[in-house]
Amino acid sequence: MQLPLFIARRYLFSRKKHHAINLVSAISAVGIMGGSIAFILVLSVFNGFEQVVISLFSSFEPDLKITAVEGKTFRLSDTEQKRIRETKGVAVYQEVVEEMALLRYKEKQHIALLKGVEEGYTQMTGIDTMMYAGAFQLNEHEITRGVLGAGVAYKLGIQLDDFEHPVDVFLPDRTASVGDVASSFSHLPIYPAGIFSIQQDIDNKYVLVPVGFVRDLMHYESEVTSIELGVADQAMTGRVKSSVREILGDRYRIQDKFEQQELLYRIIHSEKWAIFAILAFILLLAIFNVVGSLTLLILEKRKDIAVLQTMGATNRTIRKIFLLEGLQISFWGNLAGLLIGGLLAFVQQRFGIIGIGQADTLVIDAYPVKLNPADFLLIFATVTGIGLIASWLPVRRLSKQYIDTKL
Repeated sequence: MQLPLFIARRYLFSRKKHHAINLVSAISAVGIMGGSIAFILVLSVFNGFEQVVISLFSSFEPDLKITAVEGKTFRLSDTEQKRIRETKGVAVYQEVVEEMALLRYKEKQHIALLKGVEEGYTQMTGIDTMMYAGAFQLNEHEITRGVLGAGVAYKLGIQLDDFEHPVDVFLPDRTASVGDVASSFSHLPIYPAGIFSIQQDIDNKYVLVPVGFVRDLMHYESEVTSIELGVADQAMTGRVKSSVREILGDRYRIQDKFEQQELLYRIIHSEKWAIFAILAFILLLAIFNVVGSLTLLILEKRKDIAVLQTMGATNRTIRKIFLLEGLQISFWGNLAGLLIGGLLAFVQQRFGIIGIGQADTLVIDAYPVKLNPADFLLIFATVTGIGLIASWLPVRRLSKQYIDTKL
C-alpha cells in the first residue's frame, strides 16, 4: 500500500502536462469542501432549532406522566402514592386535573384547557422562566389566581390584576339533574396573576390554576386525570420509569418527555434525515467531478502505466494508485470542509453573528447552533463512501483499456 499511496500523492500535488487536469482536480476538491461546509452548517443549525423546540416543551412537560389506560380519572391508593414518592430519583410528585372549560372575561369568551396543578409545579418545570407578564402565582391569601397562556390572554383581552372583573370559569356540572338547564353548569371566578409564552399550541390552549379549584368545579374528591413526576437527574429517567411501572403495573400509562410529544420528535428527526438526504444528493453531484479528474489523469499517465507494468507492477497495484488518487481528493476536500464548517458553526454558536429577522417577536435573536460530534463522523463517512464510488467508476472502466492491456 505504501508504493501506490506514494505515487498517488505525487500525482495529486505534482504539476500536470495538461492544466485542465489540475483545474478539474481543484474544482473537485473545492466542490467537496463546499458540500461538507454546507453539510455541517445546516445540520448544526437544525440541531440548534431542535434543541430550542425541545427546551420549550421541556419547560412545560413533566419528566414522567402517569395516566390511566382506561377511563379519564383515577385514584392511587395511599400505599402506591407513598411508594412512588419514595422511589429513588423522584424529586417532585404532582397531582393534576385537566378539563376543557369556557372562560368569560367581560364581554369575551374562549374555550381553553384548564390544568389544575399544585404549588410545587415550578420545581418540576421551568414555566416560571417563561412568563411573558406578571408572575406565576396560584393563590394569594384566599383569592384563586390563574396563569394564562399568551394566546388565551390575547383572545380574552386580559388585564392583569383586574380585581373588578375576574375570569369566570364554566364547567358542566356532573351532579346536575337531567333537563335542568339553569344548574347544568358550575362556575367559579379566577383572577389572572400572569401570562406565559412557550409555544403557540400551548399558549393558545392552557390555563393553569390550583388543582383544588378544578376539583371544586368538577365535584371531585381526590381524583386526578394524571400524575406528573419530576426526576432529580435526567439520566435516571429510564430507571425511575421502570420502578414506577413495577409499582403500578399495566393499568397505567407511564410516558417520558419523548412519548408525551412523540409526533413532534418524530417529525423533527424525519426532517433532519430528509435534509441529510437532500444534501447528500447535492454532494453526490459535486463529488462526481472526481470521475472527470481521474479519467483525464489516467489518459495522461498511459506511459507511466506502461513503465510500471514493465517494472513488474501488478494491475491491482496500478488500480490502487488511481483509486487512492480519487480518495485523496475526497479526503482533503472533506477534511477542509469539516474544519471550516465547524469553525463557522462554532463562531455562530459563540457569538450569534447571523441574526433572525424580527427577533423581538421570537424567543431567540440569532440562528441557534449545536455542534454534534456524531454529525462530523456521519458526514465524513458519507463523503468517503461517495468518494470511493466516484473513484472506483473511472478506474474500473478505463483499466480495461489502459491497465489490463500493456501499451
